[in-house]
Amino acid sequence: MTDDDDIKNDLNGNGSYDLVTPQDYEYEHPFNFLHGGSIPRLNIRYETYGTLNADKSNAILICHALTGNHHVAGRNKPDDKAPGWWDHFIGPGKAIDTNKYFVICNNCLGGCSGTTGPASINPETGDPYGIDFPVFTFEDMVEAQKLLIDHLGISCLHAVVGGSMGGMQALVWAVRHPDRVKNVVTMACPAKQNTQAMAFNCVARAAIFEDPGWKEGYYAEQEGYGPMVGLSVARMMAHITYLSDFSLEKKTHRPADPLPGDTPTARFKRAITPPIWSYLRHQGEKFLGRFDANCYLYISAATDFFNIAGDKSLVEAFAPVQARVLSVGISTDWLYPAWQNREITIALNRAGKEAYYAEIEAANGHDSFLLRSDHLNDTVSRFLAGGSPL
Repeated sequence: MTDDDDIKNDLNGNGSYDLVTPQDYEYEHPFNFLHGGSIPRLNIRYETYGTLNADKSNAILICHALTGNHHVAGRNKPDDKAPGWWDHFIGPGKAIDTNKYFVICNNCLGGCSGTTGPASINPETGDPYGIDFPVFTFEDMVEAQKLLIDHLGISCLHAVVGGSMGGMQALVWAVRHPDRVKNVVTMACPAKQNTQAMAFNCVARAAIFEDPGWKEGYYAEQEGYGPMVGLSVARMMAHITYLSDFSLEKKTHRPADPLPGDTPTARFKRAITPPIWSYLRHQGEKFLGRFDANCYLYISAATDFFNIAGDKSLVEAFAPVQARVLSVGISTDWLYPAWQNREITIALNRAGKEAYYAEIEAANGHDSFLLRSDHLNDTVSRFLAGGSPL
């Protein structure tokens, strides 16, 4: 943990963006979902960085991954322990340079960090929506983002950028609103959810469903209530898929020694517990303080619904695209292997679009797009400036 002087120096140009205040856009009309259902109003929590230029042509929308949120850079308070989740990537002089671009990042539809979702209060009942919240897709997420972009008076985004689930949203922007975005950067993201990823999600959701604390989706909204064990296990399951064997190996810790008062059951559990357990347990427990179980169910299901082509071929699906597209694969990503990212570029090129593929050599698996990488930074920076990223 840094002291106040370290934080002030950081905020003044040594690696982090200035203090930033979350904002809310309240859409005071019914929001209708693609596959049925509606909510009477929609709140969207977002943050902005940099300055929107006179003709509003320098705006970049950042789409976060499954358990991310709107706080992508800087700090909300001087004493925050850490900056936003992509702070090394977004800011003055960085890959997404806030001296040049006006950056927007919103908590996605269905999230639990300020945007309306299953954990929000239904104004018609006074209780949390829970599983009465309509099932949603990435198309719904993008339509909510479009409402925010319209509210900000931006007719065309310079770029939409995202990794993993965020990359899926970026592709939806390119196909669904081709005249509203000039450049798209999608990282560690396939054209459709693969069956292996679906399988991991199904097991994670089963852990929540089978926890008695889930109460058929209507658990009490009080700290310590709800499917705490199930949500923790779901997070542990997902976290494994975000890393590589190499990165997990680095995080192993020696198992705890037996204690004199251990029961036979406790001694047995210690005997069969590998070193990685303490790390995974910590990740699961830490997650409980910042995420809602029903939100996790809904958003993970949205990733499973994702298929940008639908019933068309991928080449046919990309026919409407007008944006330049950069697809970035991670060499050690086994959740969304690099070939799935490369497939996007191949299909776009066959559809006659300007598209590039870049592969980042990284040791840490899927989440490597969130980590510092000069190669990734330079590639994205060149692309956003209008040049070849290769």
